[in-house]
Amino acid sequence: MGLFDRHAALLERYQTARDAGMDPLRVRLQKVLSPTEAVVNGQRTIMVGTNNYLGLTFDDSCVDSAVDALRSEGTGTTGSRTANGSYDQHEQLERELADFYGMQHGMVFSTGFQANLGTIATLVGEGDYLIIDADSHASIYDASKMTAATVIRFRHNDAADLEKRLRRLKDATGNKLVVVEGIYSMLGDKAPLKEICDVSKRHGAYLLVDEAHSLGVLGEYGRGMVEEAGILDQVDFVVGTFSKTLGAVGGFCVSNHPEFENLRLLTRPYMFTASLPPSIIASVRQALRVVQQRPELRTRLWHNVEVLYDGLEAAGFHLGPDRSPVVAVHMPDLETTTGVWKALLDSGIYVNLAGAFATPNGVSLLRCSVCAAHTREQLELVVETLTGIAASIGLLPRPVMAAAG
Repeated sequence: MGLFDRHAALLERYQTARDAGMDPLRVRLQKVLSPTEAVVNGQRTIMVGTNNYLGLTFDDSCVDSAVDALRSEGTGTTGSRTANGSYDQHEQLERELADFYGMQHGMVFSTGFQANLGTIATLVGEGDYLIIDADSHASIYDASKMTAATVIRFRHNDAADLEKRLRRLKDATGNKLVVVEGIYSMLGDKAPLKEICDVSKRHGAYLLVDEAHSLGVLGEYGRGMVEEAGILDQVDFVVGTFSKTLGAVGGFCVSNHPEFENLRLLTRPYMFTASLPPSIIASVRQALRVVQQRPELRTRLWHNVEVLYDGLEAAGFHLGPDRSPVVAVHMPDLETTTGVWKALLDSGIYVNLAGAFATPNGVSLLRCSVCAAHTREQLELVVETLTGIAASIGLLPRPVMAAAG
């Protein structure tokens, strides 16, 4: 048996994508021009798959903060937070994140993946119960493999199914941790968080919410789904990432739990990974300030969401169930998805190709992510181009041309 034989089905689907003429895992941005444009294959390309929701990767204040820190504190820490990698700015960012959420404690990780992986795997263990949404991110599923807790899945966004499963545990003595996301990364749908929180608290379960795609996007002050749902004072743990709205890399967890600081000793992905370099911490701190000081960016983002979502819906595409900065376009199969994705790229538009290796129930999607910096003209061009490609292969009716006057 070969080393990779067990992955044969997945590798075969990947080869199907490669057969379209371009490897979807090896798209190279030869030059990034702005939050919404890059040069790909020598062609100026509209980027509609970056998760750069507020466009902060090119924000002057964030760039300046990063450059200043780079010059004053060097390129990296060369150590973990528990060795030599906790700088003053790390602790300042932790305090600022905790204050942003109105929490007592904050902890910064080197990636958002590690924030979920380390926090979840540490909070529950043998004799405990980890209850996760069936459509959870890979980092949550990987955390479930790292813990000795009993792992239970409930139907996606189904508070009634969660209650049924928690009811079965009413006599269980171990801790129960429910894990959900604010906005789900593939379909862009929002969790019914108020209902999930009510069910969790009624059954004595802790609740952890991953706000990776909703930080800076939802809520009056950009605190995410926990704020929009009105449960900020009830959720036990909020996990998030710096690699979406905040335009950098890294992750965090905030909480009011009185024993939260024990995580620094017990969480291996925190203890044994080099900490984020000062330049990243500085840019993230400034990005967090921008989120709070410039609510008009959030307003502009949601206007752009309407332009793209409503335009694609009017054209006849089957989309994700909710309007959100993640706009998922359903396709009939991987071969069709790959062909349309390649045709879009050839036309100067980049979106994410999402197939069975990443999506709920193995559906095939073209995954778009909207940015506050997109212009209306860019998004209307995306709608027009995708509609034309779909019509040319019979996925949509050909648009009726107006008769000459």
